[in-house]
Amino acid sequence: MSENIPDTPLTDSSIPQPHPQPVLPHSRPSTAYYTPPPYQAHNGQQTPPPRSSGCGRAALFGLIILFIFGVIGVCTLVGTIFLFTVGIDAFDEISGEKEEKTVAEKVIGGNRKADGKIVVLTIDGLITSDADGFVSKQIRKTQSDSSVKAVVLRVESPGGTMAGSDYYLYLLKKMKSERKIPVVVSMGTIAASGGYYVSMVGDEIYAEPSTITGSIGVIASLYDASELFKMVGVASTPIVSGPLKTMGSLSKPMSEEERGIWQNLIDDNFDRFKQVIMEGRERFANNPEELDKLATGQVYTANEAVANHLIDKIGYLDDAVKQAGKLARIDDRDYKVIQYKPKFSMMDVLLEVRTPNKLFNAKALFEITTPKVYLICPYGLSLRQEVAEIRTKTAEFFLNGEKTLCIGNCGVDF
Repeated sequence: MSENIPDTPLTDSSIPQPHPQPVLPHSRPSTAYYTPPPYQAHNGQQTPPPRSSGCGRAALFGLIILFIFGVIGVCTLVGTIFLFTVGIDAFDEISGEKEEKTVAEKVIGGNRKADGKIVVLTIDGLITSDADGFVSKQIRKTQSDSSVKAVVLRVESPGGTMAGSDYYLYLLKKMKSERKIPVVVSMGTIAASGGYYVSMVGDEIYAEPSTITGSIGVIASLYDASELFKMVGVASTPIVSGPLKTMGSLSKPMSEEERGIWQNLIDDNFDRFKQVIMEGRERFANNPEELDKLATGQVYTANEAVANHLIDKIGYLDDAVKQAGKLARIDDRDYKVIQYKPKFSMMDVLLEVRTPNKLFNAKALFEITTPKVYLICPYGLSLRQEVAEIRTKTAEFFLNGEKTLCIGNCGVDF
């Protein structure tokens, strides 16, 4: 039998509800049913709960400690590398290997697989009295390399000090004599005065069509700034051992006695200059009067230099290299053409970056402002700088900034 069930709708009140659990003191009900009461201050306003700052301070302190230890570690590493580099350089200096490590070879032409070498040795910029400079290192490395069959001396210089020019010529002649190899000179934009002086080592001298050369003469640049010193209120009171000790001083006019002494120095060095030319150019040894007519300090174009027998031929670096190979009696396939580049050590990187091919540097500036006897073409200084800037920009355009001396059809020549 079926039981009659009343047809009434179900409501919330008709559904049995679970009995609520009692909330005990100091107990925390489920978060679904509990919202913590707000914190209240003594004045009755709501305030946030206090935050603990212990963790933040500990993290900051840890970061400071890590930073300090990091700085100490970096300093220790740099110091270790520095001391190690100093030790290596000192060992190389004692063993004589430092010279080899500071000059690197770069193949710029010829047969790269050949054993024989033709070296393009460069004298670039102002010639200074630097016995341990890059030019001297190039010469000594060439002298010690038995695979070098000939040398092309690339001169790109307006000259410099008499002592520096004479020393470079001495080293070049010594290398040529001991190795018994031919030397052909290739003149660049300018090879004047001291640049022409060092060219006298060449068996043959080539100059480009636009080369400026000559400027056979000697100069001592002396200045009188005594009137300027008076205007600014500066007085010089030197303590000297003799009346001529202040010769060449800026602070006083030159006396006639001092002028005569300086003129004797100039004349003596000028005679030396002409003697070097007569040793390098046989024609002038037999006709010194012809040289006297040319040795007025005048600069000459390449065509004028050929006509006056100051140089042999007009040609580019390629022509000078080929002629050097002929004089050495070696076939084109039996040699590669190399150029020396400075090779910087870790010490150079840490302490200084040397730029041996720049026209001016701190040493050159000191040399040029010191009263000395110079073999220099004043016009060549400004010309050399202008042409160098043009060539640098051209090289950066064609070679993406890689400065190199090219043999062949590379389009840019330094």
